[in-house]
Amino acid sequence: MSQEIRKTSEEQNEQQPSTGDTAPPSRAVITAPIDIYETDEGLVLMADLPGVTTDTLELQVQDNKLTIFGRVSPVAPAGARLLHREYEQGDFLRSFILSDEVDYDGITAKLNNGVLEVNLPRMPRAEPRRIQVDGD
Repeated sequence: MSQEIRKTSEEQNEQQPSTGDTAPPSRAVITAPIDIYETDEGLVLMADLPGVTTDTLELQVQDNKLTIFGRVSPVAPAGARLLHREYEQGDFLRSFILSDEVDYDGITAKLNNGVLEVNLPRMPRAEPRRIQVDGD
């Protein structure tokens, strides 16, 4: 099962997502921290995306590649002067190569309080069956 998803982070800092708006060149691209665990049904991917909302999140599967892109808006109100910052300002981007064992049509996701949960179910396996053999 560990081969069902392969990280492509080495590519992500060099490219922008293929769909949607692209970030202005001055914005940093941040690698979102990810946890992946396996269940009886498939894989679950958890990503920390602080500041990302459902309106600013793009989640896409194309050609067995799962891409997560989250745009973050500045938290300080217009006209305010930033006095202290511990979060780097930028957009989140991660991508993974999925194996053919993942049921792409069954992928579901939810975003709650800046944590994205993506469920990657396994393709159902064919049940064993007896095959009738005809004779001459």
